[in-house]
Amino acid sequence: MSRGTKVLIVDDEAALANLYAAWLEQDWNVETAYGGQEALEMVGPETDVVLLDRRMPDVSGDEVLEEIRDRGLDCRVAMVTAVDPEFDILDMPFDAYLSKPVPREELTATVERLDALSEYEDAFQRHFALVSKRAALESEHPRTELQSNEEYEELLEDIEAVEADLDELTEDFDAADFDALLSDI
Repeated sequence: MSRGTKVLIVDDEAALANLYAAWLEQDWNVETAYGGQEALEMVGPETDVVLLDRRMPDVSGDEVLEEIRDRGLDCRVAMVTAVDPEFDILDMPFDAYLSKPVPREELTATVERLDALSEYEDAFQRHFALVSKRAALESEHPRTELQSNEEYEELLEDIEAVEADLDELTEDFDAADFDALLSDI
């Protein structure tokens, strides 16, 4: 659980949104929007996870989700709704679908999972950048020169550290988590 993770709860039922916020605010940085338009005004690059109701009177959750993706925002989205899932969800770019009523344990576990997926993506991007640098150096310099270079040795240590982070982050992942990661590629 990461206190630095920003979670935006979006639900037009204020009592329910406030309940979810109370459940989550001890472990995450929580903001609450009581409608789709308010959510669109609040969501931004600093938002990590959005818990989004589908049916709201002003702007629907489906429209909010579409706008989040159109803006290119890199947040994880869980639809938290009383709308029974139909086949239309197959084309919707969300990361989790929770049917109301959602128990506290399920809601917190979902936020934990979505937060971990985001952390994994960040670590994976760092790993890719470091490995690319290593490949570039190894293609242009002899091994003996690399082995005697302090900066190159630090690069190798950084790669090992990021790989350890990736291993730790994926310890509790299941097949659905890996599918979610692969769908982003």
